Amino acid sequence: MNLASRSLYRAGLLVALAAVVFISGCKKNPPTPPPPPPAAAPAPARPTVTLQASPASVNRGESATLSWNSTDATQLTIAPEVGAVTAQGSTKVTPSDSTTYTITASGPGGSASATASVSVNAPPPPPPPPAQATIDELFRKEVHDAYFEYDKADIRPDARDALSKTADFLKSNPSIKVTIEGHCDERGSTEYNLGLGDRRASAVKQYIISLGVAADRISTVSFGKEKPFCSESNEACWQQNRRGHFVKAN
Repeated sequence: MNLASRSLYRAGLLVALAAVVFISGCKKNPPTPPPPPPAAAPAPARPTVTLQASPASVNRGESATLSWNSTDATQLTIAPEVGAVTAQGSTKVTPSDSTTYTITASGPGGSASATASVSVNAPPPPPPPPAQATIDELFRKEVHDAYFEYDKADIRPDARDALSKTADFLKSNPSIKVTIEGHCDERGSTEYNLGLGDRRASAVKQYIISLGVAADRISTVSFGKEKPFCSESNEACWQQNRRGHFVKAN
């Protein structure tokens, strides 16, 4: 190769190199993208809460247990009366009347509430006072007849006990007046039994007077065998008919 060719070749290389440098210098590097923004923090969870009462029904003066559980809460209160509580637990309550309890749970994510009711059973009404016995009912209960042996008008020991109770009642009720009826069993004549009945009524009257009952409160009458209490013809029946019987006279 001659000198001219070599020079020409070098010149071409220089031109090409210059073009490459020129072209490279004209190109701009792309800008660096900005870093992505940080991920947003998750929203706080909303609290949850439950409340139960056991038993749900009590008698007045008895207790029930409130039980609760919560999540994502920083503050819990139970109304009425209980106040601030922990995230979970239980407590006894003794309401005087039926009550609905409300638990409120609060936290960064908001608030939630739940309720539970305790019914209080009212005590049954007191029984009505016993009815006061009438004076006639008391008379039938507290006044006792005197019974006699066959064909006699003597006051027996058992009759003394009965007449003592009768006298106590009459003295406790001084406004009451009585008639003492003399009665006999069916044996013997009508006339004889009328006399026997009169002696029996008089014996009872005198014994009652001796126990402190005023004589003017007592009258007597004899029915003999005319008004029997029992109509069978045997000793058990006859004994029922031999008596001094008290009747309220006013």
